[in-house]
Amino acid sequence: MGLTARIRTRDGWAVSHAVVTVTDMTGTQVLRAEADAEGAVRDTTQLAPGAYTVIVTAVGYAPAASSAIVTASGRAEVGTVTLARQGGTELPPPGPWTIDPVHSTVAAVAQHLGISSVHGRFTDFSGTVEIAPDDVTKSRVEAVIKAASIDTGNGMRDTHLRSADFLDVERFPEITFRSTGVTQAGTDRWTVHGELGLHGVVRPVDLDLSYLGTGADPWGGTRAAFRATTELRREDFAMNYNQVLQAGIAAIGTTLRVELDIQAVQGDSLPAA
Repeated sequence: MGLTARIRTRDGWAVSHAVVTVTDMTGTQVLRAEADAEGAVRDTTQLAPGAYTVIVTAVGYAPAASSAIVTASGRAEVGTVTLARQGGTELPPPGPWTIDPVHSTVAAVAQHLGISSVHGRFTDFSGTVEIAPDDVTKSRVEAVIKAASIDTGNGMRDTHLRSADFLDVERFPEITFRSTGVTQAGTDRWTVHGELGLHGVVRPVDLDLSYLGTGADPWGGTRAAFRATTELRREDFAMNYNQVLQAGIAAIGTTLRVELDIQAVQGDSLPAA
């Protein structure tokens, strides 16, 4: 006898902080129960036979309502109730996630000679993502990039980028990012506000973030994928070097477009190789 239900997100993850309320046809509340860590609701309160309304609520999710018929056994089996994120956006399950650098890319694009682009990437970086359980806007991101790992596919150019004219990796070996907040920017987009430490300067930077989904990997883990972009002005980080050609065109553009493709593994560490 009693009530049983399973509360899940659209991705199939348990909503452990969900609350189930049951009212009779007069609108009187007859039962209230909370989901356990697995998103399961099991309440042994015996209900009188008849029709009831079941309402499921959880912080950060749109409420869901359904009807239930209690039989002579006094049991109501609601089944699986799927909750949608408020605003229609799904996110990974709460808790720590560790960025996997092998399956992630940190890239930057700069204009060259006013007519083409130079593409580069950093090959040595690490980071963590913490998805807050009840208030997504309190989620956190931290990352560290080794400045000397810049790779544009040209050794002479990379040496110049590592020099004091640009990254000055001897004095500033690390590029850091630490988030300060998250806001929703659309049904499938977020803005991650943070502070970027680059070339000895710390400035506020916003990342335009899209969450691409979550799934199992071949190694028994769970992965979440994100894509983020932003634009930086070199002069904001005291990188003012440039060479102006005869026609007055700067050899290297003043704006960098940063493109991040990130895979994160659920947990506070990467699996052993």
